[in-house]
Amino acid sequence: MTYTTVLFDLDGTILDTNDLIISSMLHALKQFFPEGQHTREEIIPHMGKTLNDIMAHYAPDKVDELTKVYREYNLSKHDELVQAFPHVKEVLEELKHLGVKMGIVTTKQRLTTEMGLKLCQIDSYFDTVVTLQDVTQPKPHPEPVLKAMSDLGALAPKTLMVGDSRFDIEAAQRAGVDSAGVAWSLKGEKYLQSFSPTYMLHSIKDLLPIVQRT
Repeated sequence: MTYTTVLFDLDGTILDTNDLIISSMLHALKQFFPEGQHTREEIIPHMGKTLNDIMAHYAPDKVDELTKVYREYNLSKHDELVQAFPHVKEVLEELKHLGVKMGIVTTKQRLTTEMGLKLCQIDSYFDTVVTLQDVTQPKPHPEPVLKAMSDLGALAPKTLMVGDSRFDIEAAQRAGVDSAGVAWSLKGEKYLQSFSPTYMLHSIKDLLPIVQRT
């Protein structure tokens, strides 16, 4: 096989949490800036960053307050608005059958990471889950990718990182591993291509021939 380890970003990559994240952001911003006209399109470019960094962009002096409102709303709407992208579970099942080790590398907190994985019944496929609380430096720093590789005993030439943002691709590149962008990213395929991922997936099913290539 070309790859024996596959690492996945979570939000926007294997779980469709886009509406949850955007609606949570708009809700939080409206509480503090009721006169503002914040839009979905304005928030999308920030997705992939840590929540702290996003809030600091809007209100450096209100990060904690914004985050609290965001998380309360996010938790209350989580199960209603989160689902796996098409074919994710069947591809994970096939990768598991092939003996591929898999991990999650995300910039979100562990609580909601585990909630999403369990809700979509895919938590059992992952041998490690690296969240914001598990590292000192989040993506695009290579630390989260390197930690997941260490957990799995993975070799760089045999590891692939899959994600929907520049932070996933850059973290993979800095860790010395190949990367795959996902064309269903809200940021768009053309935008992701500008960061030179090794592959571009138009369906999660595209992973299987890539991994199995000899």
